[in-house]
Amino acid sequence: MKIFLDSANPGEVRTLVAQYAIDGITMNPGLLAREKVRLETVLATLCELSPGPVSVPVRAVEADAIVAEGRALAAHSDRITIKIPIHAAGLRAIAKLHSEGIRTHATVCCSANQGLLAARAGADYVSPLVGRLDETGVSGMDLVAQLIEIYDQYDYDTQIMVASLRTTTHVQEAALLGVDAVTLPRRLLEELAQHPLSDRVHEEFLAAWKRL
Repeated sequence: MKIFLDSANPGEVRTLVAQYAIDGITMNPGLLAREKVRLETVLATLCELSPGPVSVPVRAVEADAIVAEGRALAAHSDRITIKIPIHAAGLRAIAKLHSEGIRTHATVCCSANQGLLAARAGADYVSPLVGRLDETGVSGMDLVAQLIEIYDQYDYDTQIMVASLRTTTHVQEAALLGVDAVTLPRRLLEELAQHPLSDRVHEEFLAAWKRL
């Protein structure tokens, strides 16, 4: 299972790529707004820092405009994947960009039907929003399992990159289901390496070294 870092902060990316085996970067408008940065000011740096794909969101909402923006973004680096919400115009844009050899990442996936349409359009990645679905009373992991079954049954090439994960248990469940990738914020990535028992045993070992 690949692990992508959800971040638009070059300093954070630099630190975590060096510390963990990160496979790529994803970002969204919310992250850009939180960091108070414009995409064009950080894109080149993020592409340079990332060891793999960099998933970049589009601002446009109409199909032709999404395609034009996707082409312009993809021209910056061969690492860039165009992140497009799943809706009618988005699906048309995904299909067009796919036909031109430009990688796409279908996002805001909240149903198996949406995931099916994204795969048929040729999306390279699809991101079910697990945590957001859970908050509505719908099991996000059930959707992930459905997507895996559909993609396996019809041999779609689209990779499932689970997003909106809230807990380390979510990450574990995604891994056990056999997803292709997850995208995680810094907090959750760092929590994966932590456990209270590990901390306690480590302290015991340190104390033992001091007694030698």
